[in-house]
Amino acid sequence: MKILFIGDSITDAGRRDDPEGFGYGYVRMIRDHYMLEEPAAYPNIVNKGIAGNRITDLEARWQKDVLDENPDVISISIGINDVWRQLDQPQIEQVYPLQYASVFRSLLSQAAIHTKAQIVLMEPTILEENHESEGNKRLLPYVEIVKNMAVQYNAALVPEHSVFIEALKRKSGFSLTTDGVHLSSTGHLLMAKTWMKHAGVFP
Repeated sequence: MKILFIGDSITDAGRRDDPEGFGYGYVRMIRDHYMLEEPAAYPNIVNKGIAGNRITDLEARWQKDVLDENPDVISISIGINDVWRQLDQPQIEQVYPLQYASVFRSLLSQAAIHTKAQIVLMEPTILEENHESEGNKRLLPYVEIVKNMAVQYNAALVPEHSVFIEALKRKSGFSLTTDGVHLSSTGHLLMAKTWMKHAGVFP
């Protein structure tokens, strides 16, 4: 089984500096889990995250980095930069919810036509460690789009945003990010555990 992860810096997590190519975030943690717990069915895990990507960047590389790989599972985590750029780089062309949904639908339709892959859709995580931040408010339409796409394309939904928001509300004192966006090791572990609980790849 080949599981392909694609997304932005949260998925990337330094994979180019990792001799094994998994990066140092949730993808590696999922890989380590399967090595220990499912050795007889250990999957081929491929990390195609690229820092800074928005949904339009995934569109530009979808053929080469996803369809040509012909994976059995495609796990997609995208949307943080689509919102973050509205806050930190308002002068550039933005990806608003209508375009986000349109491009997402196109990518999933291509995957359905050209592969037999199981689709796993991950909600975008958080923007700032305040559940009422402007970034988290702006994320909500994107989260809803991911939920709707999961229903439309019969995909597994990994409720990362919901889980992270609940963790913030508990005020545990542990940081989930290093800068409000990029995940700490605790954040990556929460992301990995949520994926393994909801992706439906292995029992």
